[in-house]
Amino acid sequence: MCSSSGARHIGTPAGRMYFQILGAIAEFERALIIERTQDGLAAARARGRVGGRRALLKPRQVQLAQQMYDELGADGKRKHTVKDIADELGVARTTIYRYLERA
Repeated sequence: MCSSSGARHIGTPAGRMYFQILGAIAEFERALIIERTQDGLAAARARGRVGGRRALLKPRQVQLAQQMYDELGADGKRKHTVKDIADELGVARTTIYRYLERA
């Protein structure tokens, strides 16, 4: 009786060669995909397209956030918390921290 699953042939030299060939083809295919993706991104950049998400805050909002963050109260402590600034601009606190780090 011959099994059609092929599990018996994995340990044979022919079976190992078969899986090595499949692995090489898969590796080649993956390399082609990466190469085509890189070419496509380069072509898009040449046309003036930029990848990534759009900025959540406009430059004026970043400036306002920085001013609010730097503003001190009468007691010498920050007048506005990062949460206050984030709520005012409608973004998350992490977004405010990210923009403040850049400045």
